Amino acid sequence: MTRFLTRTRGRNRMDWTDWLSYGYLLVGLITMFAPVLWLVMSSFKSEAAISQFPPTFLPYSQKSVQVAGHDKPLPLFLTRDDKGELRTLAQVRRIGIMATMVDPANPQEQIRVNINDRTPVNELQFAFSNYTEIFGKFSFGRYLWNSVFITVVATLLTLLINSMAAFALSKYQFRGQKAVFLLIIVTLMIPPTIILVPVFLVINSVGLLNSLWGVILPAIATPTGVFLLRQYMLTIPDELIEAARMDHASEWRIYWKIILPLAAPALAVLAIFSVMWRWNDFLLPLIVLSRSEFFTLQLALNAFQGELNTQWHYLLAMTVITLIPITLVFAFLQKYITTGIASAGVK
Repeated sequence: MTRFLTRTRGRNRMDWTDWLSYGYLLVGLITMFAPVLWLVMSSFKSEAAISQFPPTFLPYSQKSVQVAGHDKPLPLFLTRDDKGELRTLAQVRRIGIMATMVDPANPQEQIRVNINDRTPVNELQFAFSNYTEIFGKFSFGRYLWNSVFITVVATLLTLLINSMAAFALSKYQFRGQKAVFLLIIVTLMIPPTIILVPVFLVINSVGLLNSLWGVILPAIATPTGVFLLRQYMLTIPDELIEAARMDHASEWRIYWKIILPLAAPALAVLAIFSVMWRWNDFLLPLIVLSRSEFFTLQLALNAFQGELNTQWHYLLAMTVITLIPITLVFAFLQKYITTGIASAGVK
């Protein structure tokens, strides 16, 4: 990998095309991952550190000290005295632009300082409590379980239903085959928001409101999945199926033992897409789920933002946790993406 990343067009030196290529890749890398990295680092900041201006990349928090005569630790500031020397003082209280401060070594003497003449004393401090406290203060575990259940079950059903439909459309000859496939492809042109009202009425009529199955079932059959798997299954030789039939294999056995293993790259690609769709879905759960015990993480993040006050340190930590499953799925299945997508377009 090191040899691949450091190879150049010129002999033992960097060509101008190498500088251009590496510069382009570096800009793309920063553009894509800088916001995510900033989000992760901000999730380790305390509530006070998030509200600091100007913002900092690393989770710096203002240093505090316990002063005799005060119940709570006092924040520390750097100030200059009349002789121009720097002093570290602790703030007792602040009224307007004037702050009453004391020397931690001599708390009896109170000093009034203009807030513009002082600088906070910051230290690098990771607030790991942002992640541990959300499980105790909120029903975060319930929201996480709801999202995991919906994503896993919906992905498995999506792979099953779409692969069965793709198998029938690619390996069986029947009247209206092309019309059915064309009808499935045409549904790609319909925005999901247009069919929200009919979907809601159907879910309500079958009694699946405020049920996780009301979020799972309407989206398990996808035209994208049928198209992707059908195009890939067309590359599987029909002779394998004929040979299995001559050995008296049932159609279900052919599908389960031959088609699915050979279509594994395309199934992996569809699995990645399905996990992303279900995990990040917000609109369908919003209209189906109204009781908080059935909320997914996306609905919980939306409901967590109060009208007057939002605890951003907890919200950022929850957002980072929602990114972990998608990252893991992509990391384990990314090797199938190129193979699956490339093969799905070749007959």
